[in-house]
Amino acid sequence: MELLGTVSQLWRYPVKSFQGEQVERLELRPGGAVGDRLFGVVDPAAKKVLSAKRYPALLMASARLLHDGNDTDVILTLPDGSEHEATDPALHATLSAWLDHEVRLEPPPVDVVFPMEMHTGMSDESTPIFDWPGPPGTWLDLADVHWLTTASLASAEALHPEGDWDVRRFRPTALIESADEGWPEDSWTAIELGGLRRAHAHPPVHDALSSPARPRDRPDDRHHDPGSPRQQPRGVRHHRPWRGSGCGRYGVQPLAVC
Repeated sequence: MELLGTVSQLWRYPVKSFQGEQVERLELRPGGAVGDRLFGVVDPAAKKVLSAKRYPALLMASARLLHDGNDTDVILTLPDGSEHEATDPALHATLSAWLDHEVRLEPPPVDVVFPMEMHTGMSDESTPIFDWPGPPGTWLDLADVHWLTTASLASAEALHPEGDWDVRRFRPTALIESADEGWPEDSWTAIELGGLRRAHAHPPVHDALSSPARPRDRPDDRHHDPGSPRQQPRGVRHHRPWRGSGCGRYGVQPLAVC
């Protein structure tokens, strides 16, 4: 198999549509990275999970694991800087007050699917809204992982140098340092990464953080502001105007970890 590049960053997102954390090591399994999308913000009355595709305020918060291997030991940081344990019974009321929406923080249900709302035009908010039923037993939108290369970010920046090409806008599982030019992921059909063998690859049809508000650097790297408008980045739109705001490549089952 051809050498595609070197992994330069690894990311996980313990709460769906929140900012995540950069880590040194990830354990990948069928169903995604360990510690990823452990919780979602749920509307219990509608039986739906909130997504930044419809509720971009979610991106202003972040989540991190306090200790690897403990899936309940998650700390949420809200835009006001306050920190909350995921297991705190008062957290549901805190999130509801912040979002002005009755919600709860919940793990993915095992036996039912809570859909999320999104626009048929992906980043075009003038288009109708429909329910996207993700895979059962997970808060993932579609695929297990998301690969992104530095080459694609550089190509997009060349097309639109005024844009903000912070990797966090695209929420990848792995950022891959690539010496190629253009958009090398477009030709990927399978990928090997570390102990991961032959994950099938296909283009992302949408990507939450490339459309809504972007994070903004602060000294503690956990506070954000709305930043750029909710739209597909112009460089990506120029390259692939036919399919939403995706950039990079999704990895889907079968995954084999050794």
